[in-house]
Amino acid sequence: MFYRPEQGHSLPHNPFKAIVSPRPIGWISTRGMDGSNNLAPYSFFNGVADAPPQVMYSTTGVKPEQGTVKDTLTNIRETGVFCVNIVEFAMVAQMNVTTTHYDAGEDEFALAGLEAAECEAINCAWIAQAPAAMECKLTQIVELEGKTNTAVFGEVVGVHMRDNCLVNGRFDVTTYQPLARLGYRDYTKVTEVFELARPDD
Repeated sequence: MFYRPEQGHSLPHNPFKAIVSPRPIGWISTRGMDGSNNLAPYSFFNGVADAPPQVMYSTTGVKPEQGTVKDTLTNIRETGVFCVNIVEFAMVAQMNVTTTHYDAGEDEFALAGLEAAECEAINCAWIAQAPAAMECKLTQIVELEGKTNTAVFGEVVGVHMRDNCLVNGRFDVTTYQPLARLGYRDYTKVTEVFELARPDD
């Protein structure tokens, strides 16, 4: 099968997100200018450089009842900082609570029963129970093709790692089983890894 996206795919559901998968989930926390905490998951997320460490996420819609950009983007534009929390499989229910579009100022930490801890390098909260969290300073916002598509880039200026995830000097993902997004309403988790050396190593 071949299709051109602008002409449609003739399938019951768009396959694009199923093809680009699995995708790590950036559970992004921000703080509004009024001091309120916000927390929302984004699956268009990844690391993009490591020296200095940098990440990106993109937001692809608006709050349906308000027609405005999502609170995460608003807060980042106003404050210039955000924190990316890593989602473990054990937190899938709490993460799902934060997918809902709440009114600005609603505290998703409290709604999901999560403990908010203060970041060290930026004015923001992070999820105290998270296996890892990356404190970020905004570097650039890029408007993408499409009416509501925006990419946000940040430099990682602080990193939290849960002690039980460090095994023999390595951050071991099997200790917490990261949650990842697939297509449609599907998710997966990482339960095993294997090592592969490059031919020139």
